[in-house]
Amino acid sequence: MLRLATRRNAVALRRAHTVAALVQAQAPELDVQLLDLNTEADRALEAGSASIVGKGPCAREIQQALLARRADLAVHALKDLPLESDPRLTLVAVPNRGDPRDALCATQGWTVSTLPEGARVGTGSARRASQLLRLRPDLSLVPTRGTLERRLQALGTGLDAVVVAYAELLSMGLAARATQVFTWEEMLPACGQGTIAVEARLDDPRTLELCSRINDLDAHICAMAERTLIKRLGAEPRAPVGVLAQVQGEVLTLRALVSTPDGAEALRSERSGPAALFGKTATAVADDLLRQGAAPWVRAR
Repeated sequence: MLRLATRRNAVALRRAHTVAALVQAQAPELDVQLLDLNTEADRALEAGSASIVGKGPCAREIQQALLARRADLAVHALKDLPLESDPRLTLVAVPNRGDPRDALCATQGWTVSTLPEGARVGTGSARRASQLLRLRPDLSLVPTRGTLERRLQALGTGLDAVVVAYAELLSMGLAARATQVFTWEEMLPACGQGTIAVEARLDDPRTLELCSRINDLDAHICAMAERTLIKRLGAEPRAPVGVLAQVQGEVLTLRALVSTPDGAEALRSERSGPAALFGKTATAVADDLLRQGAAPWVRAR
């Protein structure tokens, strides 16, 4: 038996089933089971609470199940995984990355350019808010948190639109709800957005070897490049920072943006380099942003 720990919400369960299928394909003899946990973070999000913020709370209870040996693997959204994890755990696999872009879901089929003046747009992300305001300074942004289902239900009941991760819509078969999918130039995604992260214990070599077979090297390199950049910046979890790494052949291209919360000012940097030296490229991009004056913005909550 191989047990996968996951959060219980619908999007998280889809991620876990994806990993379970990949593992089962590599080892058909295994009985792969899910340990779905109704975490404190999920209960808060279901209630629409803003008390659970940052990356730690969404992953900590899942990691505890792994450390307590109630599970053999932990499945996360990479963007929820803290940069500093328990030294007994390792990011053992990053399956093929989903679509990392953000999407607008609006009533009346509106896009950002056609939303009425002063339209109410829901988002709980400082990154999304700042980049939206760069596109449309007149928008009225409404702090909105909760599960994907809860945010979509808010449409038409006080909100004209919400911004969500496009990968979540795709995973739930709701791509048609997107009235606009943002380009990289319009909105850079969060670190690790659209990426599944699989953690295992370092003292479990059989599981480590098995999971190495479901790892996508390019996706893993992109994940590590983005996380290295955020760590080098010293960015707070809710700082308005967008980042996107892409690998083509043996070349990694890394783009990043840091903006003021109101979107009035933004700093950008982009570098390319050998994919195998992702850390060097990530450090160069982060250092360029810091030289431009990004430090006060990335450390502001």
